Amino acid sequence: MSEWKAKRFWKQAEARQGDDGWQVYLDGRPVRTPGKHALVMPTDALAQAVAQEWDAQTDVINPNTMPLTRAANSAIEKVAPQFDGVAQMLAEYGGTDLLSYRADAPEELVQRQAAGWDPLIDWAAVELRAPLRVTSGVIPVAQDPQSLLRLRQHIDAQDIWGLTALHDLVTVPGSLILGLAVAHGRIDADEAHRLSRIDEDFQAEQWGRDDEAVTAAENRRIAIGNAARFHALSRCD
Repeated sequence: MSEWKAKRFWKQAEARQGDDGWQVYLDGRPVRTPGKHALVMPTDALAQAVAQEWDAQTDVINPNTMPLTRAANSAIEKVAPQFDGVAQMLAEYGGTDLLSYRADAPEELVQRQAAGWDPLIDWAAVELRAPLRVTSGVIPVAQDPQSLLRLRQHIDAQDIWGLTALHDLVTVPGSLILGLAVAHGRIDADEAHRLSRIDEDFQAEQWGRDDEAVTAAENRRIAIGNAARFHALSRCD
């Protein structure tokens, strides 16, 4: 038996402002989340972009081509009711941040990591007031509790939309500092992806690239880009 797939049933998707925010309407009927919650968004820009995703659907609805809609659903259904849990999970990345753990050899890789990661370690120390210790090898290094507390404060300062975006900005590259740097406009999504892959790209240069790894890396790049776009749109006036 073939899998049932939802088909397009509307002619027009449009964003409208309501009392609580902006919503997307399909032929005059408001879109709801899978759990039947009202899909009310904080900005016109985000609602317009979500409406464009719905309008771009053809005969069969493909959720994979609707990353902003999926993120908005997650913000309302998953992040809002467990904000503290999501924030705590992301905060834990600060204690073992990718940028704190460096190779001790070969020298070319050591230099690449330093050139790419040191500026963001310095940025976190100055702008976020959260200096992190850097170590070589895999032996864990304990971070200053005050630094971790300040990083948590930057996470807690997000609303549900920002925290939803920050989830992918942190977990996909594996670095809280990279995620916060994108959220604060210090770097863009492609740069975050590039910096997260310094080790992998170096190894690929030595041993060759694997097609599956290349595909997985591109999917991660797209995911980071979608999260950065969601974060920016949720803050547009």
